[in-house]
Amino acid sequence: MLPNSRNSLLAASQLTGSDDDATTGAENVSWDLSDLFPSDEALEKCLAESADLADAFATDYRGKIDTLSTHELSVAMKAFGDIQDGMGKAYTYAYLNWSTDTAAPERGALLQSVRESYTAISTSLLFFELEWTKVSDGLALKHMAHNDMVPYAHYLEVLRLGKPYLLSEPEERVMVEKSNTGRSAWNRFFDETLGEMRFDVDGVSLTQQQILAKLHSGERAAREVAARSFTEGLKKASKPLTFVFNTILADKALDDRLRGYSSWISSRNMSNEVADEDVEALVAAVQDGYHHVARYYRLKKEQLGLSEMMEYDRYAPIGEADRQVSWDDARDLVLKAYSEFHPTMGDITRKFFDGNWIDAKLAPAKRGGAFSHGAVPSTHPYIMVNYTGKIRDVQTLAHELGHGVHQYLSRSQGIFHADTPLTTAETASVFGEMLVFQRLMKDEPDPANRLAMLMSKIDDTIATVFRQVSMNRFEHLIHTKRREEGELSAEDFCAAWIETQAPMFGDSVTLSEDYRWWWSYIPHFLHTPGYVYAYAFGELLVLALYARYKKEGEAFSEAYLNLLSSGGSNWPHELVAPLGVDLRDPTFWADGVAAIGEMVSEAERLAAELSA
Repeated sequence: MLPNSRNSLLAASQLTGSDDDATTGAENVSWDLSDLFPSDEALEKCLAESADLADAFATDYRGKIDTLSTHELSVAMKAFGDIQDGMGKAYTYAYLNWSTDTAAPERGALLQSVRESYTAISTSLLFFELEWTKVSDGLALKHMAHNDMVPYAHYLEVLRLGKPYLLSEPEERVMVEKSNTGRSAWNRFFDETLGEMRFDVDGVSLTQQQILAKLHSGERAAREVAARSFTEGLKKASKPLTFVFNTILADKALDDRLRGYSSWISSRNMSNEVADEDVEALVAAVQDGYHHVARYYRLKKEQLGLSEMMEYDRYAPIGEADRQVSWDDARDLVLKAYSEFHPTMGDITRKFFDGNWIDAKLAPAKRGGAFSHGAVPSTHPYIMVNYTGKIRDVQTLAHELGHGVHQYLSRSQGIFHADTPLTTAETASVFGEMLVFQRLMKDEPDPANRLAMLMSKIDDTIATVFRQVSMNRFEHLIHTKRREEGELSAEDFCAAWIETQAPMFGDSVTLSEDYRWWWSYIPHFLHTPGYVYAYAFGELLVLALYARYKKEGEAFSEAYLNLLSSGGSNWPHELVAPLGVDLRDPTFWADGVAAIGEMVSEAERLAAELSA
């Protein structure tokens, strides 16, 4: 179970990190993993029990799935879910324990041990999925329509979609078992390599988080030096990073070929429960809106007083956007915004702070970015951020708490429906950011500060929508080239990066030779190939939902919480339909892009008023 988040994977959009040594109050904010297990021994006991339950499940049901009555199938699903819950709880503990100190050998060893146990148990249960897909359509529909099957029906329905792409059980076992020494191992190597890298700035050794934070500095010289130092570090590590990219691209190509997927992204779209043509419509609508990006950066160049805007200027702060916010103030701000939207959201959010479900302090070997891990229904989510006191860190906290509230509410759906596809998984997080942003704007009377905050929000919106789609185009290009041309050189990746990034900026931003290397640190491409468009999906969906909220008020709030509580119990387009949204309407995406254009127009209007 991977963390459901920006993971992030904020490293690819909102860059966080420490720009100085100022204290924020988050220095001692760490999560308490004892809610999962009080000790490693308790974890090992849980895994052993899960293995025993899996053996018993196989004994009871192997070869019998198509003979079960609906009641017997519901009993089997309950037992299957209990095994999944135990396994997921163990993996959550090992993963979170490793995330805050990726350099500790004993933590890495524990994570690998749990992964191997998880894999072994999973392989012993593969027969269930294979046998279920062979049940006749008529019998399957009869089972899924029964009231006893409500907690399992959509999960079982989605499983049947994968029937054309499944292999035999022995082949599936090989596919699962090889992942520990294949893609999973290379991802861990990538994470640990980036975690151990240090970047020199004026004789000071900085982590990735710290060096990237300097791109948000108000001093242009500091941004330029940071960008150059970061590039030099990436170039020094280009050989192993290029090899990791090539290996994972080849591994995915092999999997897709063996399973018979028509394209590199088909499996991702299927897991996201969205049609290929709907994703293509989204990508096309965003690309058609690239001119809004260029228009915005021309405005920002004027506001910064620059004759030429370089790529390292994109995150430069405007006025108050660079002010510090203490951890306590950030907590109070998010709690207030969430509570005003709906008291239940505020109450759940408070649990994260009071229960030590958040790890916010900076640490040398801690994973970069931020995420919310939904864990399993028998426990609760955990959130990781790297809090440095910037306004964007407040927004990141709001984002991850949006995930957390969603994950907390959806636990009521049980193990099979608690998680959502990546497309709708970003809805609550982005909506949470919007609530906090609107609260900040409401409390700010100064027009100059309002402009600064609006431009900061547009920065993030561009990163979430346009940048993510441009990265989707990069993925498309490198997956295609790797399959058609063989192993790619570092220069091939650099060329693909510039080819897909430049159209977004037009003539508004100058991309230097250094920027050619900035594909190599983004974990999305390796951990979850094809993921990135989900951010654009979520942002544009939220723009529509927030517009409904402004019209409907309290009635919308109740419907929204019902949406979050539904988890992944139905198709995404069915879940959001009661809120007045039609995800299958191609014009929906164009309307969302137009709304971003309106935000840019509002910024232009405010800027003109201030300069008059």
